[in-house]
Amino acid sequence: MISLSRVKDVISGHDGLPRFPAPPDLSGKSRPDRAMRITELLADKYLRVLTAYDYNPQIAGHNPDTAMTMVVTTREVVATDENVVRLRFESADGSAIPQWHPGSHLDFHLPSGLRRQYSLCGDPADRTGYSVAVRRIPDGGGGSLEMHALQPGEHVTVRGPRNGFPFVGEGSALFVAGGIGITPIIAMVRAARELGMDWYFVYSGRSRESMPFLDEIATWDPERVFVRPDDEFGLPTTADLLGRAPVGGAVYCCGPTPMLDAVRRGFRDTPSTALHFERFGAPPVIDGKEFEVQLVNSGQVLAVPADESALDVIKKTLPGVGYSCQQGFCGTCRVKVLAGKPDHRERRLTDTEQETEMLICVSRSDGGRLVLDL
Repeated sequence: MISLSRVKDVISGHDGLPRFPAPPDLSGKSRPDRAMRITELLADKYLRVLTAYDYNPQIAGHNPDTAMTMVVTTREVVATDENVVRLRFESADGSAIPQWHPGSHLDFHLPSGLRRQYSLCGDPADRTGYSVAVRRIPDGGGGSLEMHALQPGEHVTVRGPRNGFPFVGEGSALFVAGGIGITPIIAMVRAARELGMDWYFVYSGRSRESMPFLDEIATWDPERVFVRPDDEFGLPTTADLLGRAPVGGAVYCCGPTPMLDAVRRGFRDTPSTALHFERFGAPPVIDGKEFEVQLVNSGQVLAVPADESALDVIKKTLPGVGYSCQQGFCGTCRVKVLAGKPDHRERRLTDTEQETEMLICVSRSDGGRLVLDL
């Protein structure tokens, strides 16, 4: 799997939190329900806690920026085409791992210096180890190749867990996964099943041979699952993906950009009230304006077009510049701003940090040239 970006988009109430309506009465009409309102409030509180988890060690009970040394304990091929492996990591000192929730990921600091994020796909109740599944991408930047090369007994440094794709375990939900996007989704579906939620799952991929976890999914209620390989059904339409969107419920989606675009376009025509998604790669630049960046070490001045990020332009000149998620989440591309005023388009840095730093993958200039410590 290429490095997953961590973005949550919720289309819902005015405060951005999902809304689950009261269940209908016996005649099928909506009715007010004080108990359901209490449940809404609890769900809202739960989502706020998960959203804060990335930045609040007091709530998390563990600082996700703390480096942990972990050891590979198992390596298992989980797709017929042999291009997806599941890796299990346990603490090198045998201690219990920090708790996580469905949708969480770990930051892996690889021997080459690359930093990549991979979603957790194991059991949140298992405090002895973490599991991730990684698709081998030969031309994907090298992270997946390094992960595939890991063998039992090898050590790796990780940070996290972090959660930018939180699952709210209430109401009804449609889960949509594309290819290796199954990794965060499968933990959510397991949780929905355990909670007794009303759920449905659509799983798309190039072929059955390329789709991991099919053996487990085959044991689930077939009335709630639609596995649709492209080579059997053709590319999925918006109706294929969102046809079972629940009334007043939520849609959770993770997969490649075309799938996410289709889901985002079609979501407003569904009866659901909340959309949560996680994307691969960088999002398009919205309302961008051309600006300049100056690299202080060389003095070079680079023009950043309105539809490109500063990172896109800088890495053409400095191929070794650090980056990972390209969504303003992980912080790998953080640089010091020596002059100029950034237009901050991320939620990673604190107000104090934003006074002197920026994330070049998403943030831009608020007017004028930026001088960067690069």
